Amino acid sequence: MNYLGIEKEKLGKVVESLNLLLADYQIYYQNLRNYHWNIEGENFFDLHQRFEVLYNDAKVKIDEIAERVLTLRHRPLGKISVYLDSSQISEGEAPVSDREMVNAILANHANLIDRMRLVIKEASQVGDEGTIDMIGGFLANVEKQSWMLDSWRSKTFALETSIY
Repeated sequence: MNYLGIEKEKLGKVVESLNLLLADYQIYYQNLRNYHWNIEGENFFDLHQRFEVLYNDAKVKIDEIAERVLTLRHRPLGKISVYLDSSQISEGEAPVSDREMVNAILANHANLIDRMRLVIKEASQVGDEGTIDMIGGFLANVEKQSWMLDSWRSKTFALETSIY
């Protein structure tokens, strides 16, 4: 039964781009956990809490992406080794400074945003409005989180440079 009204064969590129986004989100999620566990210093309380909010959000999105792939009658990627090979996001290092962690997260966000735009492009070519709607909401959320982290980073940089 074709309950979506889109031929399964036409969804190949959409599913491929969703699976790549899933791989990116899995590595991003683990980076956030790593930073959450290893944050130290004067910004500990703010960033420890922010990283937890971000990884909880990522966990929900990971599930939604995988379930969207299943809704499209395909299979989501599920192996860590495949995520590592497929992701354009690299594993983050820790311990590093709070500023380096935020910079790395913003770089991860840039990758996620690029990947989401690709998903939207692929989905629009086959009329997959469900995927477009879901990923559009994710995109707006990541853009907002990026703005907040960039604002924190700008404030921190301004404070560091005003000492002299």
